[in-house]
Amino acid sequence: MSLFRKLALIVASFSALLLSGCGGDLKYNMREGVTEISREVYDLHMIVIWVCVVIGIITFGAMFYSMFAHRKSKNPNPAKFSHSTTVEIIWTVIPFIILIALAVPAVGLLIKMEDASNSELTVMVKGYQWKWEYKYIDGDDNLGNDVSFFSNLDQKSRDLSVNSGSGFSGTEITDENYLLEVDNPLVIPVDTKVRFLVTADDVIHSFWVPDFSVKKDAVPGFINEVWTKVDEPGTYRGVCAELCGKDHGFMPIVVKVLPQAEYDAWYAEKVAEAEAGPDLNERTMSQLMAEGEAAYNKYCASCHMPNGEGNGPFPSLVGTEVVTGEGSMAKHIDIVINGVSGTAMQAFGNQLTEAEIAAIITYERNAWGNDTGEKVQPQEIHDIKNGGGE
Repeated sequence: MSLFRKLALIVASFSALLLSGCGGDLKYNMREGVTEISREVYDLHMIVIWVCVVIGIITFGAMFYSMFAHRKSKNPNPAKFSHSTTVEIIWTVIPFIILIALAVPAVGLLIKMEDASNSELTVMVKGYQWKWEYKYIDGDDNLGNDVSFFSNLDQKSRDLSVNSGSGFSGTEITDENYLLEVDNPLVIPVDTKVRFLVTADDVIHSFWVPDFSVKKDAVPGFINEVWTKVDEPGTYRGVCAELCGKDHGFMPIVVKVLPQAEYDAWYAEKVAEAEAGPDLNERTMSQLMAEGEAAYNKYCASCHMPNGEGNGPFPSLVGTEVVTGEGSMAKHIDIVINGVSGTAMQAFGNQLTEAEIAAIITYERNAWGNDTGEKVQPQEIHDIKNGGGE
């Protein structure tokens, strides 16, 4: 590589660094966020950026000056000294001072970010392939099963993904929140210190909401802790930041921050839904098929494909023994509820309602030409899950 090209690359890199620190409006810069922690992180980031800019100006300035002032044509007789102890001490002490000056506020901020004590609300966050589960925990630190739900990618994004070939077929996707919208967002109150207990059910995920400066790995068998206190009501979006499988890009995070009164009303509604119990009403075949198609496309199609023909390690559901074989209903139900050990088939017994499981199984046994005529009701699934079925 020529000297000119090397210098051009140096100048281009330095210009990019300079531009990234010129203000929060540039898309290359870190966002300021909506919490006290996120603003402190942003301020520290800007301080470090400008320290780097000053160091770059001094370093490259000295380099260009030396190249110009001490070039061979101007100084044909080189100096004879080998080193300067004074200069070596100076260029050792100054970086040490800079590092200490930056380390002190950085360490203080890290300690503050890890201090989840005195939280007013605790939410268990669990990652699955490929969805999130949120459980609200009561003041006695017991798992509060009264309010818990799964958060999945919304159907509109799924449809756009299928129709556009995951965005690579040339079809233009104009939806602003494509792959960033969910069916059930996490809801928290404004001006409340919320502690998140982050874990995972299957593989490593990562819970990341940039506007909060919250990013914590979700590791199976471990519970990691992080917190936030949001100053402004609104909707804030994040993603799983750990490569967790084929649909890694299909498990966004949406957090709705509500005023306290609105949050209380939302929470009371969720508690009432839980206390009402599952919907075990009997359904007709047409109702089960309609509900089953919607639930299948939401929970199953990403692996088994919308046409049921499977994909790679995910088996076909069309005409297979488990789905259409005589007397196979019990095994089919068991696979959906309990999963299959050693495979990618998860246990959906705790992820889906009795009505959803019944509808999915009925749909799979009567869609794509399977036509078994068999159906299962929510009450049957409920009895099996609670030990009352065969």
